[in-house]
Amino acid sequence: MAGVAGTLRAAAAAVRDDVASARLRDPAARGGLEIALLYPGLHAVWAHRVSHRLWRRGLRFPARALSQIARFLTGIEIHPGATIGRRLFIDHGMGVVIGETAEIGDDVLLYHGVTLGGRTRDAGKRHPTLGDGVAVGAGAKVLGPITIGARCAIGANAVVTRDAPPDSVLVGVPAKARQRRDGEDTRAILTAPEYQI
Repeated sequence: MAGVAGTLRAAAAAVRDDVASARLRDPAARGGLEIALLYPGLHAVWAHRVSHRLWRRGLRFPARALSQIARFLTGIEIHPGATIGRRLFIDHGMGVVIGETAEIGDDVLLYHGVTLGGRTRDAGKRHPTLGDGVAVGAGAKVLGPITIGARCAIGANAVVTRDAPPDSVLVGVPAKARQRRDGEDTRAILTAPEYQI
């Protein structure tokens, strides 16, 4: 019984963290209740937590079924095999796709239309790894078993197919990386016209 209570406390704490993260990152957020009830990005992440547990226990069909129901309801497709850190915020979310072997660190921000996809049909690791604090602009595609270092910012509609060191800014097709300048704000990078395709 103590194990169930601990699990419930941990789940409640994670939900509170997610709501607080959304409030912090979305200037349109008006309150915790609104966020919890009306933000599909959070609903997709919460469903993923359940489907990922099922996946890890070998219950592959129920895990995939739940992920497809969440996709139908939210417009966000997260494979139950993907590994997601704490406080992932998917803003708007429609059209986001996160592949089976993707790994996402803590405090990552994804905008609508982002794909964390593969480039091969081979078995094994075929999707990207995003470090802590990475922000990915609308429509960007991060493809293959690459690693994007912590605190990187990927501009809107960029196509990233190569590793990037921490604190990089990636823009273009194919994306090219440069070091972030001192004091350069992530939100400014993601919304500036020169960082969009």
